[in-house]
Order: sequence, then C-alpha cells, then structure tokens
Amino acid sequence: MLAGQTILVTGATGAIGQAICRSLGTEGARVVVHCGRNRAGAEALLESLGGQGSVVAADLSRPEGATALWDAAEAAEGRITGLVNNAGIRSEVSVNAPLADWQAVWEREMRVNFLSAVDLTRAAILHFRAYGGGRIVNMASRAGQRGYASNAMAYGASKAALINLTKSVAQSHGAEGITAVALAPGWVRTEMAEAFIAEHGEAAALNGIPIGRMAAPGEIGELVAFCFRPSQASLNGAVLDVNGGSYLR
Repeated sequence: MLAGQTILVTGATGAIGQAICRSLGTEGARVVVHCGRNRAGAEALLESLGGQGSVVAADLSRPEGATALWDAAEAAEGRITGLVNNAGIRSEVSVNAPLADWQAVWEREMRVNFLSAVDLTRAAILHFRAYGGGRIVNMASRAGQRGYASNAMAYGASKAALINLTKSVAQSHGAEGITAVALAPGWVRTEMAEAFIAEHGEAAALNGIPIGRMAAPGEIGELVAFCFRPSQASLNGAVLDVNGGSYLR
C-alpha cells in the first residue's frame, strides 16, 4: 500500500523506530533509517527489510544535526515522500537542581525531541513543495497532552510543542498537499519504559491504564504505516491517542 514512497524515520534503531521501519517496509515503502551511534544496528535493520532504503547517521543533539540528516537522506534517495519524527529522549532533573544542570537538561531535551523535528519539518516542507506534497508523522506523547511529572517536565513540554507543530503544519500547508499527523502514545514497552519500571516498579507505569498493559512497539509501527496510506489524507492535523484509555479527551 506504500509502494513508491520513501520515508525517513528518525531514531530508527530504538524499539519503536524499528517497529515503524518494519511496518513501512512490509507495506512496500523504502525506508531511510536514521541512527545516532548504532550504525551496525541500523544496517542490520535495513538488511531485515531487504535492503530497500538507506542508512544515514546524524547527531540530533547538535544544532546542525537535523539539517545534515535531511541533506544526506536526500542525497541518498532523491525524492523523499514522508518523514517520521520519532527520535526522542526522556531525562530527569529536579527543580532543586543547580540552575546549570536544570538548563542543560531542558536544552538537550528540547533540541532532540522538538528542535530537530522543527528543522527536519522545515526541510521536508521545502522538499515536498518541489514534488507536489508529502506527509509528516510526529511521535508525540500522552505526556504532551495532560502534563507530566515535575522531574520530567522537559519531556512533556517538548511533546506538547510537537503536537502544536503538527497542527500548525496541517493548517498552514495542507493546501499544498503537505499533511501532518501526530501520535500520542502512553507507555510503550521500550528500554525507556523498562528503565522507569526498574526505578519505580511496573505498577507505577500501569497505574491508570484500563486495559492493564503497555502498548507493544508493533502497535505503534502499524499505526504509523496506516497514517502514510494515500487514502488517509483526511487524517491531516489529527492527534491519535494510543494509551489504553489512560487519558481521554
């Protein structure tokens, strides 16, 4: 269903990123697999997709990283039809921490989770205009909708900003055939979730989830692939909740 599409996925070597790449590849898309340091993992992932795509490394914690990533992806593939802003980190810092530590966490969190997506979105819009359109899917979070814990406010704020970016692109560029959708997962069974469980216990993560379990990465991957189907243009501007009923709006 995605034959003829070439989609760049950031943060592709993590559990969710891998699942997204596999779902896109299964539906026929070429995938540009982004990695930070784990190039071997990215190469193995691309091989598992039959080699249909490219691997591009870039450090999204650096101001120039996102633009370098897009330029490398474009050089490797020519036309790109879709972008998945999936790369993200979750850091903790207390309001009681020294100011320098507080600012460092916020600056890095916003750079990786939001500002890199901003720069990639800009590059994508300019590219899509030249080819008659394209689609962006942003990986937001339940935390960006309902707020978040004090020691991880930077994460929630970055995801809220990503949701707003999605809506702005949808409203401002939909008429150009450039559409945007955001996903807002709750807890997903990833390394980030396992680290939280190790510190706080599984009950703390599952508390308030009516179905009693986290989402599997594959659920997210399937939904991202669905969002890229040409038939789903009317999803433009949507924020799709994937939280087991733990946040209803």
